Amino acid sequence: MVYPDDFIDQIICGDCLEIMKWIPDKSVNLVLTDPPYGHNNNNNGDLISRREAALGKGDYIPERDNRPIANDGKEANEIFEKFIQEVSRILTEDGCCCCGGGGPDPMFARWSLIMDKYLSFKQMIIWDKGPMGMGWKYRRSYETILVASKKDKMAWYDNSKKIENIIRPGYKGIRKIIPSKDQHPTQKPVNLMKHFIELHTKEGDIVIDPFLGSGTTAVACLSLNRHFIGIELSPEYCEIARNRISKIQPQLVF
Repeated sequence: MVYPDDFIDQIICGDCLEIMKWIPDKSVNLVLTDPPYGHNNNNNGDLISRREAALGKGDYIPERDNRPIANDGKEANEIFEKFIQEVSRILTEDGCCCCGGGGPDPMFARWSLIMDKYLSFKQMIIWDKGPMGMGWKYRRSYETILVASKKDKMAWYDNSKKIENIIRPGYKGIRKIIPSKDQHPTQKPVNLMKHFIELHTKEGDIVIDPFLGSGTTAVACLSLNRHFIGIELSPEYCEIARNRISKIQPQLVF
């Protein structure tokens, strides 16, 4: 038998669509995550998997450098809609969902419409990563974060009235990561996750990342005295995430 408290401050290896069914209604304050975009990135010798070779920092070895992201194909849209349905159920009445929305194609447009179907879509945030991005012609130097709430009421803990919908290079120490071979290929900066956690939660609140990757959201939560629930399909990245967490709070038992 699995009880709700079993999820708090835990990294759970498995399918988030199945695991989220166990999470009680209206129990999570913030969903902060970066789902697969459906681009089949880091696979079959694309530029992402050849990144270090392209930068002159090493050779390209397919069996080492091709690290496909699970569910990063055509199934991504279907998974996203089912995921948002669960999000709408588990969020508190003033809860918020901040979700990576891709960039090189209109994925963010499709996903914002899906979010607005089950939640109340609020804003698209631009994370300006600085020059120079990936791509072939118009090289992408940004990513998007889609923000939605359960209802028109959305928890907000900033009083400065100076929060823009563009995160500029270096703001709050947020800088892009060029992942090494031992990192998740789409790993995000801890300070980026802290930015959204501080805006939408207070100490003691619960944050869930259903596509945890190598654990950045969990690391950010611990640094800000928030509880986390991390779900990740890949056993390899679950282990990396658990190792990162154990260095911060060795008392947590996974």
